[in-house]
Amino acid sequence: MNAPVTIPPVTFDRRADFPAIAGWTYLDSAATAQKPQVVIDAITRAYATDYATVHRGVYARSASMTEAYEAARVRVAQFIGAATPEEIVFLRGATEAINLVAQSWGSRLQAGDRILISTLEHHSNIVPWQLLRDRTGIEIDVAPLTDDHRIDLDALEALLTPRTKLVSIAHVSNVLGSIADIARVAKAAHAVGAKLMVDGCQAAPRLAIDVQALGCDFYTFSGHKLYGPTGIGVLWARADILADMPPWHGGGAMIETVSFERTTYAPPPARFEAGTPHIVGALGLAAAIDYVEGIGLDRIARHEDALARAARDMLRSFNSVRLFGPDDSAGIVSFAMDGVHPHDIGTILDEAGVAIRAGHHCAQPLMAALGVPATARASFGIYNVDADIGRLADGIAKVTRIFG
Repeated sequence: MNAPVTIPPVTFDRRADFPAIAGWTYLDSAATAQKPQVVIDAITRAYATDYATVHRGVYARSASMTEAYEAARVRVAQFIGAATPEEIVFLRGATEAINLVAQSWGSRLQAGDRILISTLEHHSNIVPWQLLRDRTGIEIDVAPLTDDHRIDLDALEALLTPRTKLVSIAHVSNVLGSIADIARVAKAAHAVGAKLMVDGCQAAPRLAIDVQALGCDFYTFSGHKLYGPTGIGVLWARADILADMPPWHGGGAMIETVSFERTTYAPPPARFEAGTPHIVGALGLAAAIDYVEGIGLDRIARHEDALARAARDMLRSFNSVRLFGPDDSAGIVSFAMDGVHPHDIGTILDEAGVAIRAGHHCAQPLMAALGVPATARASFGIYNVDADIGRLADGIAKVTRIFG
């Protein structure tokens, strides 16, 4: 180990807002974020005193809960710059959103059509397109990475052809923290007549999102990574695209009329929300959005970026550590240690009260491209402070001592 690294002071300290992390260094926000008390309170209140079904009851409680549920849709639309709330579809998460697009919008694709993804994608942005390929005969192209582990946009643009119908990429990599230039990709995709879908799971908690300015056609994120509850996610799509997409699930709430001979379907977004929705999840997501916007997305990004830079500098002081991703990674730092499996790193750190992720991070093709079976990953959130970098450093030093 070389000279100690000077860690800059944090820009703010929000640990008191998060009851679950007292006495714990939690560095796994890229997997799921901890919940602030205001979100916990919103969920508790919704179940304890306000709960009723939505869109169906004629009694006052149902009407008020319906109003709150649809207000959450409005809040999400404002959060990402959607033109109207009707462009917001509530789902279980981003995985379900990508599958919806693959099964509904993708049902119009034919053999020979192409979809373009990148090497760094999460499995949720790979497998749905493979399932579609197996059903329809479409082809999948994969854009490589640059030497500093960003999507190679020059190579991506070279892969675009008139047969490309969709580009689907991550806004921020869940492994590398690299940020894609979505506006550039949108322009290139549209130039050949393709649509652009963006996996925004890692971007939504730390970047200000404006889907109109980005120029994409689909955007998705999950509530639980944005300090909200699990089981709720968002698909945004342009209104004209949603209106032209067929249903993918059948059931209550997504219909206009049903007979044994024929069913007609409700307009979006109801068309894609069959069954009783995750009502309280939507309310919790709205509370989480209020919370992060109350702090400021730009402020959150600066805070997490400072911590990620400090973590990278600290890890460089260990000769056995190999870092992945660009130096300006967005709150995420992945690394490996010579002769030590990431699971062993994670176990030793856990014994010291430090939680990181160890494994392939649902990105096995990326691990193959990096030449490793797995990595250790430290990912930062609103609640992390400079002392967490110190505890991580102490843990890595212990790993070094144990494994020599």
